Amino acid sequence: MSESLLAPTFLFRFAAPLAFRDPLWPAKKTALDDACRLLPFGELDGRRMFADVRAAWCEAGLAFSVRVEGKRQATWCREARLEDSDGLAVWIDTRDTQTVHRATRFCHRFMFLPSGGGRQLAEPVADQLLVDRARENARPIRPGILQVRSEKRVDGYVMEALIPAEALTGWGPSDHPRLGFAYAIYDRELGVQTYTIGTEFPFESDPSLWATLELARDKKPR
Repeated sequence: MSESLLAPTFLFRFAAPLAFRDPLWPAKKTALDDACRLLPFGELDGRRMFADVRAAWCEAGLAFSVRVEGKRQATWCREARLEDSDGLAVWIDTRDTQTVHRATRFCHRFMFLPSGGGRQLAEPVADQLLVDRARENARPIRPGILQVRSEKRVDGYVMEALIPAEALTGWGPSDHPRLGFAYAIYDRELGVQTYTIGTEFPFESDPSLWATLELARDKKPR
């Protein structure tokens, strides 16, 4: 049997519910339980999934958590070299536009690192980046709006990130309850884990290749 010329994930448009949790950012304990886990659609292509990724929303914004396991080497993170670092990249389109190949002002790109900040390079880092080849850019955010915290583990790390509503151009869950979405977890040792299609496709710059997250309003996990 000959191998398929196209990856299975390229043949489908994926949509999944995004759990509702309020508050999103408790002071001491994550709000993202098992029901917030994002199914690893990349497994359909036979790719290795080395991280557990969870997400949730409320009117105040979006929250994510990542647990990376199986590492034997330390992460490589530098605040001054975000695009070269290990960490989580998130792409969000608050209009879920599936028909354009270049980002609009409603498209966002954020990067979160488990370390790489501070004098000792031990503090987690959160920042906004431009979407490659964008037709328009989302409005810049004020420093300190994004929140991130992390904890080093023996074989990896746990990281949590918060994107407040004010960092999302066009955010309006009542009128626009669907988001275009993609993520990539970069790791120099383990590789790259993505939500749907892999890095052989230009999802980093093409919103038409992003999946859809539907803002579900169930307040309790089932």
